[in-house]
Amino acid sequence: MALERKQTIFVVTDTEVSGKRLDELMWEYPQGRFIPHAKAGDRDAEKAPVTIGRLSGLNQADLVINLGLEAVLQPERFRRVLEIVPCADSEKEASRVKYRIYRNLGISPHTHEINK
Repeated sequence: MALERKQTIFVVTDTEVSGKRLDELMWEYPQGRFIPHAKAGDRDAEKAPVTIGRLSGLNQADLVINLGLEAVLQPERFRRVLEIVPCADSEKEASRVKYRIYRNLGISPHTHEINK
């Protein structure tokens, strides 16, 4: 929906490997629909509506999708920050920590449960 609304999107990944894999997925999925994107640091990255990069390279965007383990610094700079919480209980602790960080910053995160 953000793309259809002409919003800029930055997808945060923890590693170069996961960023490369996401880059590959955006070429393949959804089938028959290309998601225009670039990796942070690419020559024309600022022209792409979707940028993939590390938290350290996070630049201005309307929407941040955080797939990483650390909270977004100064989240109020962005119109919206989406945190994806993993299903596996063993992987949820980082999300709990990020939730507490945002609350300590005076932000009231909204949660949305996505049914399997």
